[in-house]
Amino acid sequence: MTALAQALPRPSTRAGSLAVDAALVVGGSLLIAALAQIVVVLPFTPVPITGQTLGVLVVGAAYGWRLGIITVLLYLAQIAVGLPFAAEGLGGLDRLTLATASGGYLWGFLLAAGLCGWLANRGWDRTIRSSLGVMLLGNIVIYLVGVPWLAASIEVPAAEALELGLYPFVLGDVLKLLIAAGALPAAWRLTGRAG
Repeated sequence: MTALAQALPRPSTRAGSLAVDAALVVGGSLLIAALAQIVVVLPFTPVPITGQTLGVLVVGAAYGWRLGIITVLLYLAQIAVGLPFAAEGLGGLDRLTLATASGGYLWGFLLAAGLCGWLANRGWDRTIRSSLGVMLLGNIVIYLVGVPWLAASIEVPAAEALELGLYPFVLGDVLKLLIAAGALPAAWRLTGRAG
C-alpha cells in the first residue's frame, strides 16, 4: 500500500516526482514549525503545550515512513541551525540536547513520524478506527522518548517527570489525536481511493 502523499497525482518524470517530494518535505517541516508556535505555557512545567504533535502525526501518516522521517529530520535541522522553529520561536542546537527539557519530545517526533508512516503504508490510515490507533501509538512513542529525557534534563525522579511531562498534556493530545485521526480517512475519501 501507499501513503496518501504517494497516492496523489504526480508528474510522470522522475525529476518531477522528486520535486513534488521535495516540496512536500519543505512544506511539512514548515507546517510543523508553524504549529510549534501555537503554545500554551503551564507555570509548573518546563515543557509547553504546542500544536506540533498534530503536525508530526499528520505528516508522518500522510507522507509514509520515508518522507515522514525526512520531513522531521529537516525540521530538526532547521531548529539546529538556529531558525526559530521550535516552540515559542526558539532555535539553536541546544534545543536538541539535554540542556533543554523538551529536547526528547523533538527526537520522539522523528520516531513517531516513522512509526505513523510505516503503519500508514500498511493501510492503517484509511479508517477512523485504525487511524486512531496510528495516532495513539505515535503519541506513545513521543512520550517514551520525551518523559525520560525530561527526567534526565532536570534531574527529577520518573514519577515527577510524569507529572511534569505527561499528565498535563493528555487532554490536549487526545484532541490533536482525534483531529489527526479524522483528517486522514477524510483525505483518502477525497482522493477516491479509500480502502
